[in-house]
Amino acid sequence: MSLLRPPFAPMDAQLVGEIPGGGGWQYEPKWDGFRCLVFRGRTTVELQSKSGQPLGRYFPEIVALFKELAAPKFVLDGEIVVPASDGRSLSFDDLLQRIHPAESRINKLAASTPAAFIAFDLLQSDDGRSLISLPFSERREALERFMKKYAKKHARLLLSPATADISVARSWFATTGAVLDGIVAKRLDSPYVSGERSGMVKIKRLRTADCVVGGFRYGTNSKQVGSLLLGLYDDAGLLHHVGFTSSFTGEFRKTLKEKVEALIKPPGFTGSAPGGPSRWSTERSTEWQPLAPKLVVEVRYDHFSGGRFRHGTKFLRWRPDKAPRQCTLTQVAQESAVSLDELVHS
Repeated sequence: MSLLRPPFAPMDAQLVGEIPGGGGWQYEPKWDGFRCLVFRGRTTVELQSKSGQPLGRYFPEIVALFKELAAPKFVLDGEIVVPASDGRSLSFDDLLQRIHPAESRINKLAASTPAAFIAFDLLQSDDGRSLISLPFSERREALERFMKKYAKKHARLLLSPATADISVARSWFATTGAVLDGIVAKRLDSPYVSGERSGMVKIKRLRTADCVVGGFRYGTNSKQVGSLLLGLYDDAGLLHHVGFTSSFTGEFRKTLKEKVEALIKPPGFTGSAPGGPSRWSTERSTEWQPLAPKLVVEVRYDHFSGGRFRHGTKFLRWRPDKAPRQCTLTQVAQESAVSLDELVHS
């Protein structure tokens, strides 16, 4: 069979609400990093993102790691992560810093905050055989043999833990936050289906937080409200911009416009504010209206890191019963009962 080469779409997972049971599943942590396929040839190493883009220039230490591996050729599926300075958690913020245009900056970060690779599937063995048609149970066995043979001397090449015990998976799910992004469940009898959401599901913990509306943006080429800008107070009483919510119906937007325009008043945010230097900035980042800190909303989110909600949040309801000053960053503090080291070496 011909060798696998990039671009090669990774197998994807379908989002579901509960960890599936009933047997025939293997459970793994869903790591808080960048999905990555590693293609090792006799003289080359290529890293590919989930979207098919090359990642090698952003993670030279991972390229070097796989060049040092004694295995002559293989294809691994896994996750690039950056361990946090506390040694217990992962830093998605440090990971995002790597997507930088300057090679000198990338090299500096590679030395100061080196990334690690957590392997969870083997698509091509070290003798060049494609394994994608095999059931996952056999690929996992091959991966464990591969890691035992080649990864012992490489502290930043890790094997993702796995279990068939749903009670263990549930205990991992309880640690979602500082280390994990959720749980992945894989059918033991499933082949590796490139580019498909087949044979694999993911479960994320959805949380809620009460936030102050510190400002808003109009929609593109519109005078309707496009998004509400969310804030949380720190211990010093400063209101920091932490994200946005825009999941409104058309009818709701009409009432929203009158509600927020009546409260337009600077500064809106007294701590970090929209429009400052940020990797999330866009050309519209400075086009926002500040509000007096009067409105409180409850939103649902899946992850908070680097001082922000990772993605847009879902608006749930107004909270007129909640004082704005009660909306603090302590709501989104991420604590974990288990460390990265404890998970991968359990």
